[in-house]
Amino acid sequence: MKRAMSDLVAKFQSLSIAAPALSKEQSAFSTQWQSVLHAGQVEQQLDQLNLFLRDNTFLVATLQPTETDVQLFEAVLPLSKQLVASTKDTKDVYAKYRHVFRWVDYLQQLLQVPGADQLALNHDLELPHEVVEKKKKGDAAKKGEAAKKDDAAAPKKGKKTDGEQKQRGKPDEETLKRLREEAKAKKAAKKAAKAAEEAAKGKDGNAAPELPSPSVVDFRVGFIQKAIKHPNADSLYVSTIDVGDEEGPRTVCSGLVAHFPLEAMQERYVVVVCNLKPVNMRSIKSTAMVLCGSDDDHVEFVEPPAGSKAGDKVFFEGLGAEEPLKQLNPKKKIWEALQPHFSTNDALEVVYKNDDGSALKLTNANGDSFKVASIKNANVR
Repeated sequence: MKRAMSDLVAKFQSLSIAAPALSKEQSAFSTQWQSVLHAGQVEQQLDQLNLFLRDNTFLVATLQPTETDVQLFEAVLPLSKQLVASTKDTKDVYAKYRHVFRWVDYLQQLLQVPGADQLALNHDLELPHEVVEKKKKGDAAKKGEAAKKDDAAAPKKGKKTDGEQKQRGKPDEETLKRLREEAKAKKAAKKAAKAAEEAAKGKDGNAAPELPSPSVVDFRVGFIQKAIKHPNADSLYVSTIDVGDEEGPRTVCSGLVAHFPLEAMQERYVVVVCNLKPVNMRSIKSTAMVLCGSDDDHVEFVEPPAGSKAGDKVFFEGLGAEEPLKQLNPKKKIWEALQPHFSTNDALEVVYKNDDGSALKLTNANGDSFKVASIKNANVR
């Protein structure tokens, strides 16, 4: 079957279906699904795929299939067959993935997949109507009142009913390990947040605020999959950047048009700040920032060392075990307080300069340096 499936793209290309001209948004959809496919995350993104196909006939939001549909179809077909075969409750599976199955069924007929390899569907099965919930004003208040009533009716904390005890049971070792790790990470994040808050407030009204540790910043290696000009801003690029998130690449707006040609923004590794608060930049939400070094005349990328991968953690020396904050609170000006301490040394390495004159190099798990091309004592941001 695998050999036959590998011919599907060639078979699709031989069909008399003209490739549609894609808009910038449709090109971004294509890049997103290609990234999911290449990262081996198709099974994990199956619910998201079903949701997308609820509102779109095909994966690039076109009125006819594209090569992206066929490439993902090769991965989804065996998964959908496995879903149907592995449960007796077929009706629930059909209802949950009805849009994926509709899409699979269309493509397997279009591509003339042999009957034995097709997803066998019961088209006479009556499915429940799909309910798309819409939030209404006042729902939050109603839910709050309902929650209070439920709390009043529920057993007191620490006293489980016999039914609860039987249903929950004892967690397995793997679950316990995961819970311990999550608790440890939350504790570290809480500690870092507290330190950042104390630093922002200062110990008294006259004392200079104490700086938080630069470990609160979430630096990562990112891979720019594609960049385009911002449709509403001449000075901005809009990039699709893989930073290792399970949910896929991020959209990042960068004011770099005056410093780099568009071709220099394609398919390259960069360093990305991943926990700034997302901001709308001329109607496009930017969820990260590309780190660069600059002086009065030049701007240069902070370059990851050879062998870097998207999502690699980047940190200053000695701080690799600390967890960054989930998001830097813009009201506390944490980034604004730390950023003036980021610079480059005479060896062009990015460093964090302490007030006592010492410096910590930006590095990774291998101890490699992160550099700019030529600017000493650069302003890094």
